[in-house]
Amino acid sequence: MKIFVINPGSTSTKLALYEDDQPVWVGGAHHPLEDLAQYTHIIEQLPYRKQFVRDMLAKVGIPVQFDEVIARGGLLKPALRGIYEIDERIQHDLIHAEMEHACNLGALIAVELAEECQCPAYIADPEVADEFMPEARYTGIPDIERKSIFHALNSKAVSRKYAASIGRKYEDLNIIVVHLGGGISVGAHRKGQVIDVNNALDGDGPFSTERAGTVPAGQLVDLCFSGQYSKLQIKKMLNGRGGLSAHLGLNDMITIAAKAEAGEEPFKSVVDAMFYSVAREVGARYVALKGQVDAIIVTGGIAHSEYCMKKVFLPWIDYLAPIVMMPGEDEMGSLAYNAYGAMKGERTLQVYDPA
Repeated sequence: MKIFVINPGSTSTKLALYEDDQPVWVGGAHHPLEDLAQYTHIIEQLPYRKQFVRDMLAKVGIPVQFDEVIARGGLLKPALRGIYEIDERIQHDLIHAEMEHACNLGALIAVELAEECQCPAYIADPEVADEFMPEARYTGIPDIERKSIFHALNSKAVSRKYAASIGRKYEDLNIIVVHLGGGISVGAHRKGQVIDVNNALDGDGPFSTERAGTVPAGQLVDLCFSGQYSKLQIKKMLNGRGGLSAHLGLNDMITIAAKAEAGEEPFKSVVDAMFYSVAREVGARYVALKGQVDAIIVTGGIAHSEYCMKKVFLPWIDYLAPIVMMPGEDEMGSLAYNAYGAMKGERTLQVYDPA
């Protein structure tokens, strides 16, 4: 059975073809920032991303003949974790999503390919998978509630992989998962439930390569009403042109880390500050788990950087719990695993029916 996997990221599109649960081709590319900069809203990138997928398949000689297509979930309304067949309501909510991210495009591309193949199209463990404990939802403003938006797919995948490696069940462990990518999420996994995690998309938690994270609210209000910026420009400061991009004019972490390691300023100071902000978030999740932490898993692309990990980040947190390094991400394999399970009838499909 051929399973085609689509995973759009903020600056890249990853693709893979699986035969049952085994990868036979993995591809994709980073998109030039100048290509993406021409689009005001993420949904406007849909034709560009669709054409990229088709061009890539044509380039490597893979015909559009699949038994299943599965994509990264997208920023739907709060939903349970699991597998969903992409229906009209899912498509509608992704097209009209309140929050913008390229992951919203995956399901829309998947549906088009699936219709051509006359096969089912799925999403799995969407970013909005919501398992918050009640205390984690509140803020000091009744009209503003914290939202569970994070790297759910990879966080769950690496947690299960770690649990299996020590002969335990994920549902029996307390784990903090730190995902270091274009966005950074730090989640408290208590017995299989993510009871607290920062909103890794737009204004909560650490700053990252292109996201601002939590900023002082009063100063943000002043900026909003200064008359210098539109709402869209402020949104871009929070997600897309914030973080390292705003400070350094770059979002390429390999280049940034090399400059920081060489002691070049302001690269070193800004990188140090970013990882300090991540460490603060780890401390908050340690409290959420009441200090009962079996492991801290560090994952995502930035976890490949030996300098950033050993010299900058880990010294802040390595006394809290055992550190488990799982650099990169296994989102593609996790997506294929979910699709294969659905095909074999081993995974029950969820019904997308948000309140």
